[in-house]
Amino acid sequence: MEALRQDDPRRFGPYTVLARLRGTASSVQYLARDAASEDAVVITAARPELAALPAFRRRFQAEARTADRLTGGWVQPQLGGPDDAPDEELLWTAGPYVPALTLSEAIDATGPLPERAVRILGAGLAETLSRVHATGAVLQGLAPRTVLLAEDGPRLTAFGPLGAAAAAEARPGGQLSVRLGYLTPEQVEGEEPGPASDLFVLGLLLAYAATGTTPLADGPAAEAAERIARTAPELGAVPEELRDLIARCLEKDPADRPSAGTVAAELALEGAAGLAKGGWLPERLAAAVAEQGVRARETVTAGEPADAVAGGSAGAPADAVVPVPVPAPAPAPDTQTAQLGDIGRHVPRTDRPTTQLSVPPELTGRPAGPAPALSAGPTPALPGGVPAVPPPMVPVVPRPLPAPTSRAAASSPAVDRRGLLIGLAAGAAGLAVGGGGVLALGGSDGGDTDDPKPAPSRSGPAVAGLPPQPRWVYTHPAAEPAPLTAAVWNERLLVLTGKNGATGVDLRTGRRVWQNTDAAGGRAALPAGQDLCFVAAPSGFLWLSPKDGKTVHRADHADLSAETPKLSAPEFVGSSGPVIWFTGSEKATVKAPPPKKGKKRGKDKQVVRAYLFAYDIVRREQLWRTPVPAGRGPATPVHRLIAVRQNHLVVRQNPATLTPGDVRAAKGKAVFRSFDRKTGKALWSKQFGTVAPDAAAMGDDRGLLYAAVGDDLQAFETPAGKPKWTLNGSGGTPYGTPVVTGTVLHTTNRNQEVGAVERETGRLRWRRSTEAAIGTAAPAVTLSTTGRTLLAADGSQVTAFAADDGRRLWKFQDIGTQDPKGPTVTAPYRVLAAGRTAVVQRDRIFYAFPVA
Repeated sequence: MEALRQDDPRRFGPYTVLARLRGTASSVQYLARDAASEDAVVITAARPELAALPAFRRRFQAEARTADRLTGGWVQPQLGGPDDAPDEELLWTAGPYVPALTLSEAIDATGPLPERAVRILGAGLAETLSRVHATGAVLQGLAPRTVLLAEDGPRLTAFGPLGAAAAAEARPGGQLSVRLGYLTPEQVEGEEPGPASDLFVLGLLLAYAATGTTPLADGPAAEAAERIARTAPELGAVPEELRDLIARCLEKDPADRPSAGTVAAELALEGAAGLAKGGWLPERLAAAVAEQGVRARETVTAGEPADAVAGGSAGAPADAVVPVPVPAPAPAPDTQTAQLGDIGRHVPRTDRPTTQLSVPPELTGRPAGPAPALSAGPTPALPGGVPAVPPPMVPVVPRPLPAPTSRAAASSPAVDRRGLLIGLAAGAAGLAVGGGGVLALGGSDGGDTDDPKPAPSRSGPAVAGLPPQPRWVYTHPAAEPAPLTAAVWNERLLVLTGKNGATGVDLRTGRRVWQNTDAAGGRAALPAGQDLCFVAAPSGFLWLSPKDGKTVHRADHADLSAETPKLSAPEFVGSSGPVIWFTGSEKATVKAPPPKKGKKRGKDKQVVRAYLFAYDIVRREQLWRTPVPAGRGPATPVHRLIAVRQNHLVVRQNPATLTPGDVRAAKGKAVFRSFDRKTGKALWSKQFGTVAPDAAAMGDDRGLLYAAVGDDLQAFETPAGKPKWTLNGSGGTPYGTPVVTGTVLHTTNRNQEVGAVERETGRLRWRRSTEAAIGTAAPAVTLSTTGRTLLAADGSQVTAFAADDGRRLWKFQDIGTQDPKGPTVTAPYRVLAAGRTAVVQRDRIFYAFPVA
């Protein structure tokens, strides 16, 4: 940390600036104090001379929005920015302060990291890359100064080429020149970077972390570019356990590099967070990080900035440092960070080995006309015939480029591998690479935004790990409420229910074919044979025509059971074939008993009686009803179907609807109840081990109950309650609801891991991480109809695995609205299996992916 300088801002919105943390080519980071919460925050403020450029502002804001959508895991949440203070002219973002050193600071201070620390560093970065690549995007934000080493794991602080730039400069005429620090073979050859380019840079970064030097990129710029394009890396100093993986990341052909998911799994199968438990940094670095945190807390508690420094004229040096064990890096050129070319002042010369971002002044409208091919031939001439010899960072502005219709259609004119130039075409159209390809993070078909909405590529996935091209995408109209439930009808229709009614979507085409407003508020949709679709609505049961959605039959709640004419709205429990089970309740009057002689008659009482019903939706008749304990208050008790067996079913009441008396009687354990499928007779009521009322649980058709017990997963024999086996978990990451198929039980836990165990023995077959950020719930797992693909859905992504061996097949993320002023989608993902299709829902958008 450094003392503030005289020209440093003292306030950003609600945040008081206290000290400088570190600087990059395009921004300065400050330690600040939140006036409301008194918490420490980090302000990332664009350098004023760059922030004045409209093109820079757009790119800065686009990268900030990308960071906001990637929040979670190793990406810190965004706390605010100038949009929260519209009167401000400054360009900035705010995030929580976490004590940390940059990777370059750590290497300068103590040398290379030990092998375990490199593993955790690489796994954490690969997990973040995997989330980015799931959208078809490219990050281009890795560099030694954009990666922080915190106490609990690595943090990524740059989310595009601006954040990771080695140098940036505003040029005359409103132009911006930005130089990237790390190159890849495809960029040197003038090709468009893709997700595999991030893996090459990750390989360089991990080699730097393990050895203190960067293979291929150290030394003179021209020689470095040649080595990157042609020479095999020298990895003799890399620990043997990491050498093969890093070598694969550094393959010249992008197709030969592993995916981010593969790298994460090979480095830390249990995930970076799991491997980092108990500490991961060497003792000296851990002490430095801790000391930095102490100093920062002291500064924030004091609430006053350090004395300002007047650029060296006030007696103290301009870079006066608040004492910390690790000094800030010197401003001299850093040969360890692949800065290809000296960025100091020198005589202008052609800088062909350097990747440059050449950004013209603000342009409006769509570009038109072909782009000129760039080459290392004769020096181009400026208007008037004057030959131009650009200095290292003088931008070369290509003519406006046509927006490509797809990633595959983008042209890439021949470019000398030492003369790759990147220009911003059409203002907000995105960064154009080598005269054709789109570099804007978000990979799209082109468009008019720096931050385009992710859309399926017409050319299919470019690298392994990307999801297949959806068969169709259906978006529920924005004028209607988002669907409450979604169900598949006989593998022909996707039936959505919501506040406005039911909607039928053709599973073959994704087209909306009908609507029914009678089903408003419906909570379940099921096949009623081959000819009708059943919907349980608040007003009663409905049977709809699958052809046009019209109501064919209706049964009001009062007509469902002759014995309960005042039945309340039912609560759906579950179904099997044509039979559904639901709970319902009614108020009844219990007359006071006859008074004793000489006494007054007591008052009648109103009580709530609850029942479990079995109902055949094909025959449209009640099969049986049986009493169950009433719920809390007048509401109908909610039950969940745990298991359906040949002769009986097992249910468990939702703990939120238990009466206080039932809660006390249960003593913190779940109560499972079994009923005869034919008669509804209550068979048994049991507690198993220490299974909690809200613990994940499900049963199979062989009499076993699988339930989360603390951090473990246990199997119990029912109704005896004898434990059969235990699968141990890790601390603080309980299991979610598993799924049974054949002899295998597919598991899920809050550590964002899925796996497969043998049902009879509990022997673990495989376990894999989804690489999603650890949250408050385990992913929901769904098997494809064939049982060959396992899909894990959570709040941030859907991950597909091969069910037999756990191979990661692909990931999918819809990162939400791209409108800077629009809402960010936070709804979790849901998956429905239909034949060889997996329908993925997020809020009001549905994607139909082909699956095995």
